[in-house]
Amino acid sequence: MTAIRVGFVALAFALASLALSAQATDAGAAAAPGCGDFKAKFDVKTEGGRHMVQPQPGKATVYVIEDDSDFNSVPKPTTRIGVDGKWAGATHGNSYLYFFVDPGVHHLCASWQRTVVVGKGHQTEAAHFIAEADESYYFEVKSLFFLDQPGQVDVSLAPLDSDEGQLLVNQYRLSASQAKR
Repeated sequence: MTAIRVGFVALAFALASLALSAQATDAGAAAAPGCGDFKAKFDVKTEGGRHMVQPQPGKATVYVIEDDSDFNSVPKPTTRIGVDGKWAGATHGNSYLYFFVDPGVHHLCASWQRTVVVGKGHQTEAAHFIAEADESYYFEVKSLFFLDQPGQVDVSLAPLDSDEGQLLVNQYRLSASQAKR
């Protein structure tokens, strides 16, 4: 085989792998109960400074904090946050968002908006919780990519202790996202 043909075959294989990776991510996002439409995309801006949240009486406040300190690559992922089958917004980098829910069982989802690096691992994660009126809940999304483990990417979604959640909210930037049209 000539060098050009070998290069072409390698390029075709890389593009096919990327397409399969994107399809797997989309299928995972569509299957998670908390996720919205996997085709939705967001523009995200972050705002520094302290932001006081005014609780809504009779509702629970949910904070989702994205921690990308172990994502050793650029660009950082934009992570869509879903609740009960609809996107609540998105975060980017070390940032957070918040929203309000009625008391009861709720399903959350964290899903990368697009594949940032090609590799094996989860790019969508889901969790559920039971909300009580006038309470606050904190969840952490961690995006992981380690240089010493090439091709290994991961996103996790886990509840946080409220003290740790408040600490991170005070350290990170507020995410303001808008759905792309």
